[in-house]
Amino acid sequence: MEKRFEVTLQNNIKTSVWFTTDNEEMNGKILSLKTQYVIVTDENSLPYSPDKDRTVVLKSGEENKNWEGIEKILSFALGHSMARDGVFVAIGGGVVCDMTALAASLFMRGARLILCPTTLLSMVDASLGGKAAIDFMNTKNTVGAFYPAEDVILSFPVLSTLPEKEFMCGMGEVVKHAFLSEDDSLYKFLFANKDKILSRDKDALMTMVDLSLRVKKSYIERDPMEKKGIRSALNLGHTFGHALESITDYSISHGEAVVWGMKKALTSGLWQGITPPEFYLWCIDLISQFPFLDEYKVQKKDYERFIEATKKDKKKSGGTTKFVFLKGLGEPVLSPLSDDQIAAMIV
Repeated sequence: MEKRFEVTLQNNIKTSVWFTTDNEEMNGKILSLKTQYVIVTDENSLPYSPDKDRTVVLKSGEENKNWEGIEKILSFALGHSMARDGVFVAIGGGVVCDMTALAASLFMRGARLILCPTTLLSMVDASLGGKAAIDFMNTKNTVGAFYPAEDVILSFPVLSTLPEKEFMCGMGEVVKHAFLSEDDSLYKFLFANKDKILSRDKDALMTMVDLSLRVKKSYIERDPMEKKGIRSALNLGHTFGHALESITDYSISHGEAVVWGMKKALTSGLWQGITPPEFYLWCIDLISQFPFLDEYKVQKKDYERFIEATKKDKKKSGGTTKFVFLKGLGEPVLSPLSDDQIAAMIV
């Protein structure tokens, strides 16, 4: 197991990011903990748990990211007499990681946390940055906290087992990071190694995830609590995407919705004169290299629901929802859209 880098967040809290090519190394780190622990997983990732007796199993899927799941985790921890110095270990995708982190933040006012993401999406998104949340009143991630893990363990053999659709969900976030990067190293890597990435070549995936996480690291370290508007750039594609998830009752996956949302943001930026035409084409060219399922049409009867969903976005400020646009590589711009402008984008 190799420690790739550390991320320093609020109050100088550090998260160590570990890479391994052997699931047994991940299991060994968990089983060697010198304190009580509870493992949180779902039906999909249960086979990766090294200690079934200390494992609480959640229902999988975004529709189960709620208070019921949090109560199940906390009840299990109390039932096993876990103390405040105990460790919550998440083994699963983004829903499991988010819910475990929120439960850890609440348990006795804060327990230790280790995240072991088992999907590409959770590796490059949910595992790093300290965000912990559940969905509430059909609005995504509205109840939560900032609570960084002490360790994030990425075991790459799990990616070989992902269904194609699930793998491509993670690729949406990777492509987003390529556009937000201050240099074109990730963009060029994705172009040059497309075939290796799609065939799940281990070395290519490790390099890709490393490059992707370092882009996210550069944003979250400068704005750990999302107070300066820097970290909000990571919301590229998400305001459109979250609204699409909401009106479809989460039948569309997060990754697919984000790619769809990025294309809408790029087009809107082009129409507003924010995104230069050549940069727009540069971005669309990369998206087109990968088999994303991103062609969705919002029905006219859902326009009002879609617009209202964008207004519930958790990143709004002063009552105004700000969308993320791009004026160049690593040059995000936050700006509001009128209802008419939003409607024009989803016709």
